[in-house]
Amino acid sequence: MALRADGVSSRVLTRGQPGADEVQGDLSDPAALDLACSGIDTVFHCAGHAHAFGALGAEEEARHWQVNFEGSRALAEAAGRAGVASFVFLSSVKAVGEPGEDCADEDWLVQPDSAYGRAKRAAEAAVLAAGERYGMRVTVLRPAMVFGAGGRGNLERMASLVRRGLFPPLPETGNRRSLVHVSDLVAAMRLVAADARAAGRIYIVAHPVTPSGRGLYDALRHSLGMAPVGWSVPRAVLQGLARCGDAVEALTRRRVPLDSEALARLLGSACYSPARIEAELGWRAGMGLEAGLREMLHG
Repeated sequence: MALRADGVSSRVLTRGQPGADEVQGDLSDPAALDLACSGIDTVFHCAGHAHAFGALGAEEEARHWQVNFEGSRALAEAAGRAGVASFVFLSSVKAVGEPGEDCADEDWLVQPDSAYGRAKRAAEAAVLAAGERYGMRVTVLRPAMVFGAGGRGNLERMASLVRRGLFPPLPETGNRRSLVHVSDLVAAMRLVAADARAAGRIYIVAHPVTPSGRGLYDALRHSLGMAPVGWSVPRAVLQGLARCGDAVEALTRRRVPLDSEALARLLGSACYSPARIEAELGWRAGMGLEAGLREMLHG
């Protein structure tokens, strides 16, 4: 949308009913990939199978590998054959292992422990290798949690539950959660696509300010015009509920809203440093949490 708003000619690969300047197909359709890449100068690869929670079964794990790895590799190969000059791959900070209380950068050596993360990590290597073979400028971006109007990510789901009074007031644990507004991510994508210095590089894309889970809860209530809450659900109570969720998932093999993994994401840290892209390319996140939540919630 940003490209079209600026009058840039573009082509979209879509699984839905195609419109003008759109190609119908998906990452498993070689003919569609070839058609989508033909005559194109820059490819922004944003497609993928979400999300980063652990796979509950072999079928879900295989889906991550099929879409996020095999599909990404196929698109990079199609782009290389078509003579695409620049290929920007949206990976994820989940392509590395959880940083715990550290703030990870691109040199964080811990391997991912989720099916989603492993597929994204393998896809990074595949698209970078295709760039070397075809002389195509490839850049990998690892966004932190992305949010914005129209999104369907974790923060948007949290906001919906807070609005309906169904999200518990979290205890303050001092954890740090990295995030980035979609407008800042788009700016990073366009920057690396046009800058030769980004060739072969991997960049984390995140806002430098990292709120806690409780900080996000309070900020959402404020942005929704709701009164502040001066109490919280004790951590032990949340952990007990999460263990119940684990038991339900073990029996049904279906995801529930609160399990131990989800609770760890709310109360634990996931901090990622954007220092490399800031230093090398001069990118800076411009949308802070308060302004970003207003845009997300009110457009």
